[in-house]
Amino acid sequence: MKTLNSLSPNYLLALLISFLMPGAHTWADSVAGINGDIEITPLVHSSVQLEYEGFVVQVDPWAPIDISHAKPADLILVTDSPGHHLDINAIESLSKPGTSIVIAENGLDKLPNAIVARNGDLIKVSGVTVEAIAAYDIIIGAPNHPKGDANGYVLTLGGKRFFFAGVTECVDEVKALQGIDVAFLPMNIPLGRMTPSAAADCTKILNPAVVYTYHFDQDWARRLANPDFGGSVLPGGLSVPETLTAFEDALSDTEIEFRRGNWYPN
Repeated sequence: MKTLNSLSPNYLLALLISFLMPGAHTWADSVAGINGDIEITPLVHSSVQLEYEGFVVQVDPWAPIDISHAKPADLILVTDSPGHHLDINAIESLSKPGTSIVIAENGLDKLPNAIVARNGDLIKVSGVTVEAIAAYDIIIGAPNHPKGDANGYVLTLGGKRFFFAGVTECVDEVKALQGIDVAFLPMNIPLGRMTPSAAADCTKILNPAVVYTYHFDQDWARRLANPDFGGSVLPGGLSVPETLTAFEDALSDTEIEFRRGNWYPN
């Protein structure tokens, strides 16, 4: 795993800014594209913004916090139908004339005019290539994520291949992916299945240059609806911060760069 000395200057600068400005929740870092940097902004939970040469992509935009700093999108990708993935208000606020919206089939009743991508589809939309990757449970649990219901996405932008897994285990369709540069993988959900070690093993199979874990603090999301929610117990009795450390430790024998992102406001 890459050490602090080997991390990109832009990423180190973003880390420094986040420490010096504790009140600022969102910050961006980047990877190099063909004609300049591709800016990556973790927004909240599984909501991500990419920007390259003025082209903006929003993935699973969600507005439980102020997202006025997020930019109107040329392309919106929605992985699943629950409100923290498919948030109509957030999608409307980040849309502009000409915005393309790609959804999984299970969201069609909420967004009947969107572009539906089914598992395995490869489409060109807004001038970029998008692949819909199956996202589902191997071991059925609660909440249930059945095969064919939701998507992950591989997006090619600026010569880089970004993989947004959505909520999934490390299924065969994920393991088969090649040439991923930046991966976003869920952790701690599906509960008891995408554990830190399972997420790390999946990362090693994908072997991206950079990996982010996301969608890993379910209790934070649940307390938005129920402030009195007492919290759930993660496998091994780990806290959420401890799962991040466990994931990082599990990648210590690789050259994969783990970026934690700033997904949850204090």
